[in-house]
Amino acid sequence: MVMNQQNASSGKKSRVLVVDDHPIVRQGLALLINREHDLVVCGEAEDAQAALTAISASRPDITVVDISLDGPDGLELLKNLRGRYPSLPVLMLSMHDESIYAERALRAGAQGYIMKQEATDKVLVAIRRILSHEIYVSDRVASRMLHRYIGSPGAVEQSSIADLTDRELEVFRLIGKGHTTRQIAEELHLSVKTVESYQARIKEKLSLRSARELMQHAIQWSISEKSA
Repeated sequence: MVMNQQNASSGKKSRVLVVDDHPIVRQGLALLINREHDLVVCGEAEDAQAALTAISASRPDITVVDISLDGPDGLELLKNLRGRYPSLPVLMLSMHDESIYAERALRAGAQGYIMKQEATDKVLVAIRRILSHEIYVSDRVASRMLHRYIGSPGAVEQSSIADLTDRELEVFRLIGKGHTTRQIAEELHLSVKTVESYQARIKEKLSLRSARELMQHAIQWSISEKSA
């Protein structure tokens, strides 16, 4: 499924599937990608279920996935893809702070992570690098990972939010969007009791005393992410 050097030399275009819940973002990426001589968008999807259907139908060479999808988020979709399509490369695209999400995405099986705020040419660089069987992250993420690996005393410490599990972070993000416990349960296909358990763990990890503090903290974080 993955585009190789032989395909590139033969003039065959690499097929890209775009998964994002914002139509304008999908259209913008499609315009950007389709003007390239070696790339073409073979499909689009707005959520995880639509993405699985599109992948089965279009058989892309690479999938660009936004983390903030309605319903199961991009990380959950990524984990699903690793089980169903282990050889399919995935580039995670997000407006969220890369210090929180980039390493999570790589651990979950993504081949790259790029911020939406990056210049458009960086998206093309990331796609081509991943199609060449390389990993793409920003210089800042690469430097921090290297510092941690070598145990540098100058390594940046992880924030308490970074200590949340993927599911806890997903619940935290939805709280920040103003979702109630029941709405979160319905969107993530969980029981209310399970969501309440996640909320309790989040409060403990973030040293928050009440549901009100949790909501305020989540909303403030959500606002800071959008303005970053």
